[in-house]
Amino acid sequence: MNTTRSESLFERAKKVSPGGVHSPVRAFKGVGGVPRFIERAQGAEIFDVDGNRYVDFCMAWGPLLFGHRDREVQEAVEQALSRGWSYGTAEPYSLELAEFITREIPWVQKVRFVNSGTEAVMSALRVARAVTGRNKIMKFDGCYHGHVDSMLVRAGSGLADMASPDSAGVSASVASDTIVVPLNDIAAVKKAFELHKDQIAAVIIEPLPANNGLLLQTDTFLKEMAAAARAAKALVIFDEVISGFRVAFGGMAQLTGITPDLVTYGKVIGGGFPVGAYGGRADLMDWVAPVGPVYQAGTLSANPVAMAAGLTMLKKLKGDNPYPILAQRTERIAQELEKIASKHGFESQVQRFSSMFWTVYGKVDTADSMVRNQAQIPATQKERYTKVFHELLKRGFYTAPSGFEVSFISTAHTDAQFERLFIAFDEALGA
Repeated sequence: MNTTRSESLFERAKKVSPGGVHSPVRAFKGVGGVPRFIERAQGAEIFDVDGNRYVDFCMAWGPLLFGHRDREVQEAVEQALSRGWSYGTAEPYSLELAEFITREIPWVQKVRFVNSGTEAVMSALRVARAVTGRNKIMKFDGCYHGHVDSMLVRAGSGLADMASPDSAGVSASVASDTIVVPLNDIAAVKKAFELHKDQIAAVIIEPLPANNGLLLQTDTFLKEMAAAARAAKALVIFDEVISGFRVAFGGMAQLTGITPDLVTYGKVIGGGFPVGAYGGRADLMDWVAPVGPVYQAGTLSANPVAMAAGLTMLKKLKGDNPYPILAQRTERIAQELEKIASKHGFESQVQRFSSMFWTVYGKVDTADSMVRNQAQIPATQKERYTKVFHELLKRGFYTAPSGFEVSFISTAHTDAQFERLFIAFDEALGA
């Protein structure tokens, strides 16, 4: 596989951008080698500047349930561009999307659009602190909530591949307001509430942690966690930037039956365009300016192109309901990959949920044979994933360039591409 142009572009990029990238995991630091510079995409495939083509299982980290350049979304974007692409004013396009979301998602009575999941989380935490008059936030070890200072404490995601689990530049005083507890450990949650009585403003969690492996939580844990928070008069914030509209139309809140006080979205609600949102109960959201004293603003918030793409995406998801077939296809992928690994005597299992999967490379030594928190990830994960990643890459399959990120499928993926994946995985383990 020729990568000459990618290598050249990467060398140029390192001279003008930190690490040559604009988001750390893109640099291939976790797996080594040269990152591919992608020139274009279509359906389930991406094409790099050297003319190589790959079946894409990253899908822009989740938002592209209908694949790259879905025709209906592209048409909506083209129409939006023909009207203008940034106004800095009130406009009807965000209103349409907000009305659609609040009509279809009962626990979102009001919503505010921002530009990223990080902004959404930052704003939701600010609301929680203002409403409760408390400063501390409880989060979970390995859950990633964007690069908000107070959330870069045992965060996972790209940080799992770095020397330190925390970011430099986060002050001790800011970090001290964050209480970190293990996932799937209700005793630790209750103990934290006892130790910090009347100090915790909110508990924030990825109800489907998907930034440090796909760490499935039990419904019992999530429900008991929410109950403990409410008993302590703390808000429950679901970070559904990845899972919202991806695992089900109503996300994990729908699937678990848990009603969060506030929820954050991103990715899918913009159809792949830069977007984020936070929403929830009207009485909480009315604390946000210009109605209330919690300030939050953004020149590009509710960008009309992103709003048009997002509305088209959500309407299509509501109408087509692709979730059952995507879940079936993901289950098939998981079963086949596990079968191939077993044939090679290779310790491996595939954790899956809806249209997402994550391959664990190593022995899982837990009571239910599931990795449910960061500490349970096998020590062999990074090394073994790296080897398989490169074997798959040179066979034309692009998976996440980190052993701690998950894979996504779309309706654009075909059975023929899956069959090719199984052959490539078989060859990769053999190699």
